[in-house]
Formats: sequence, C-alpha cells, structure tokens
Amino acid sequence: MELGLTGKVALVTGASAGIGKAVAAELCREGCHVHMVSRSQDKLSAAAEELTAGDATKVSLHAMDLSLSHNVGKLVDAVGTPDILVNNAGAIPAGDLQTITESKWREAWDLKVFGYLNMTRAFMAKMTDRGSGVIVNVTGLAADRTDASYVAGTTGNAGLNAFSRAVGGRSLSDGVRVLAVSPGPVATERLVGLMRSRAESEFNDAESWQEYFKNLPDGRAATVQEIADVVVFMASERAGYVSGTVVTVDGGHGGNLASFA
Repeated sequence: MELGLTGKVALVTGASAGIGKAVAAELCREGCHVHMVSRSQDKLSAAAEELTAGDATKVSLHAMDLSLSHNVGKLVDAVGTPDILVNNAGAIPAGDLQTITESKWREAWDLKVFGYLNMTRAFMAKMTDRGSGVIVNVTGLAADRTDASYVAGTTGNAGLNAFSRAVGGRSLSDGVRVLAVSPGPVATERLVGLMRSRAESEFNDAESWQEYFKNLPDGRAATVQEIADVVVFMASERAGYVSGTVVTVDGGHGGNLASFA
C-alpha cells in the first residue's frame, strides 16, 4: 500500500531507542527525511548509523532535553514546519502515591506530559499556518488500565489521551490531525531489561523473563515494529480522516503489564 510519505519531513522524539527508533526507521523506509531527537548525541548517532547505513541525507540529529521548555523553541527554529510530528520521548517510573515524590513526579511529567504539550503547541501553530500536518502522541495503555502502583504514568497517559482527543477533535478544520497511539506491553530494550531484572530477583534466572508475558495474546508482548507500523500508517494520508482519537494496540488483551507502558 502506498502511504504517500515520500518527500515528507518528519520529527520523532525519543528516537534513539525503542518505539521512537522503530518509527524513525519506518519513516525513512517510506521516503521521509526524519529529524531524530533524543537527549544523547552518542545514542542518536549510533541509531542513525544503523537506520541509514551512513546515508546522512536521510536524517537530521538533534541532541536535546525536551523536559526543558526552551529547547522546544530551539527545535522549531532548527526544523521549521514538519509534515509529521511523533511525540514519543519519556518514561515515567513505577511507584505508588507515597513512593513517587513530588520532585520525581514533576521530573517525569516535564518530559512526557509537558514535553508533548509544549511540542504540540509549538508545531501545531506552524502546521495550522500552513494548513496541513499530523501529530501522533505515543501514550500507553496504563491510561485505561489504571494502576495504583504506576500512578504517575496512569495519570499522565490518561491526560495525554484526553489532550489528544480534545485538540484533535477540532484541529482537522485547520488541516491538522492530532491523535494518540496507545500501546500495551511492548518488547523494548527497556521493558525486557525490567523483566530480566525482575526474573533474576524472583526466580534467580534472568532468562525466564518471558514468563511474565505468558498470559498475553500469543504469549508475548508487541514488537516495536508492530507499534511503529501503526504510528506510520496513522501519520500517512491513508488515515486522512482520523483525528481526535486514541488507537489502542494491545492484542485485545487489555494489558496486564500496563505499568510499563
């Protein structure tokens, strides 16, 4: 299926690993020039080398901490008006209300929640002026599978889903689509690392980490490619009438591992 993405300019945050890296790779394959954003220049450079086999014309790299709001303005100046923005940066730590201190909560939300809001505000204004653009916010199933032991993430992802619905419910009249993609458990390096650590602690056997997935469909978590494929399709003109909604990608299970989304 032709997605109509050849020659488009895309901006992907959290692009050095996991879902963000897979999205950046797929957008490159579809013919986009991809601006990849992450905090670490070294990790960005390594990811870009892997994605492009050294073809620097396919990507631009921006080592920026988007929890610092002034960096959003710098990114706007550097990138201009992309056709596609994928907000993906951020990982909110697990913990209940008493465990997650105010400072830890604010630090996590500065990147994942306010980072998404600030990026959407800045780039949506540019897209609206042009009359076209797509913003996809990658959230997480903890928004719907509320979890007291992941309270900052549950609350943050729920807020981002509501934000995407609210903004995207009106944006199409300006030619801009805004939506969220909400994955269930995904076998990112981060999640596999968490599962290996837990298996080592509980079973004294890190290699038994896949036991945690046995009750999921097919006994596994989603691959990053499966999530990236949905994000890229939603960013394409093939999904041109999709806005103000949340696309859940969880295998129909509901996400027993929502606390790691």
